[in-house]
Amino acid sequence: MIKTFMRCAFAFLFIVLQVFFVYIAYVVIDNNNIFWIIYSLFCLYFVLKIIAKSRSLSFTLPWILIFMMFPIPGSLLYLLVKINIKISSLLPRIIKNEKDSKKYLVQDEKIKKQFNDNGVIKYISDYAKFPVTTNNDVSYYPLGDEVYPEMLKELQKAEKFIFMEYFIYTPGKMWNSILEILEEKVKQGVEVRVMYDDLGCLTTLNSSYDKFLEKKGIKCVSVNRIKPFAGVIINNRDHRKILVIDGKIAFSGGINIADEYINEGSKYGHWKDNGIKISGDAVWSYTVMFLTIWNSFRKTDNNYEKYKYEFKDVKVSKGFVAPYGNNPLTGEITGEDVYLNMINNAVKYVYIMTPYLILDTDMIDALVLAVKRGVDVRIIIPGIPDKKMVYTVTESYMTTLVDCGVKVYKYTNGFVHSKVVVSDDIRATVGTINMDYRSLYLHFECGCYFEDCKVISKVKDDCEKTFEKCRLITKKEAKTGRVKEFRQSILKLIAPMM
Repeated sequence: MIKTFMRCAFAFLFIVLQVFFVYIAYVVIDNNNIFWIIYSLFCLYFVLKIIAKSRSLSFTLPWILIFMMFPIPGSLLYLLVKINIKISSLLPRIIKNEKDSKKYLVQDEKIKKQFNDNGVIKYISDYAKFPVTTNNDVSYYPLGDEVYPEMLKELQKAEKFIFMEYFIYTPGKMWNSILEILEEKVKQGVEVRVMYDDLGCLTTLNSSYDKFLEKKGIKCVSVNRIKPFAGVIINNRDHRKILVIDGKIAFSGGINIADEYINEGSKYGHWKDNGIKISGDAVWSYTVMFLTIWNSFRKTDNNYEKYKYEFKDVKVSKGFVAPYGNNPLTGEITGEDVYLNMINNAVKYVYIMTPYLILDTDMIDALVLAVKRGVDVRIIIPGIPDKKMVYTVTESYMTTLVDCGVKVYKYTNGFVHSKVVVSDDIRATVGTINMDYRSLYLHFECGCYFEDCKVISKVKDDCEKTFEKCRLITKKEAKTGRVKEFRQSILKLIAPMM
């Protein structure tokens, strides 16, 4: 804990120094009228540039307001961000690896001929550049408690390699039991790689935990380590949850590697989460996603093909399966675009589970228009929040949504961490992508889209059973007093920065 505090304090010190520099610059030039005229035009240019390049004005609005209210500090901070982008050695490496990895993600043309002309899978294949597959067996687990034993079982079977990429690892029952298997597999000659996000594990692992794992023979990358002068990339966290075993099996979903995700000692009541297990051609996309991030931070592989398994004997399930990644540095907002496509194509219903509901105008409009088309739109949010400030922002959307006919449910048993959208019995996506600005615009994320698959009925069934453990928010409850409304408005304004 002391080391964690020192790391945070050291980084915070440099932030304070940067703010102090901005303040001094502001004081020195405050009374120079000619400078102010020139600088105002300069700021206007930047604001117009931001607007021109923005795909979501909701996300860029805080920057615009900073320019308008604090033109000198705002522009200096903006320039600092841009300079960090220019001097970052990591940023171009990630972008290059992402681009190069697409040569491994090739769409089967025979499968492509089966696509709808305007379907979600066409978007994922043609624009997000992730292949849609059909040769898969998929299992859905409505709780972390249920997917965890399956993970242990499959890990025990590993013969060649194990790749693990999670936002959070916390020592305890779950991680300790997995680590024990990983150590044994290393002794058997299995290649084991572990990735974790440095900020995600800031309070759970010490700063040298990667070296601790390396001594056990486990290759490790601590993604985006928190340190001074790390650059703007430090804001883009690795929020993915991926486990790949021998290229044959992939696990993903909402759960991290910590005990609360399997309902061991949760502080927030019952922890409602989920997981998926895939065997088949779709596993390859998860393998490539893992290797792309890994090689951005630790160049290891010149050819990913050696980790590809050729499936011939899979118990094939009907329908399309398309894992996809969200990379905040490429300009393609894949996570939000998949969600918007599903909502906009819905005819009968859309059910959503998300722990955080911080929406931009595009998402609000899509949900409201769906209701106006006669679609049954339901959203499940936590009954017990894990982050009270974020939950306050979530509650700020209740009046708008409920008044327009969106049905919002609070999970009375505890905390919902699942990230799920299912619609019309024919489409579903399960993954790591929250409905908030950080997941949609800033984090590295992953999801898996299903169309016409049997597993979709399992996802729908999970939602319907969860509704029974929820309380529907009424219009009266959605309304807030003026003081809370004012506080919520301020938090909504800065939400894209949170």
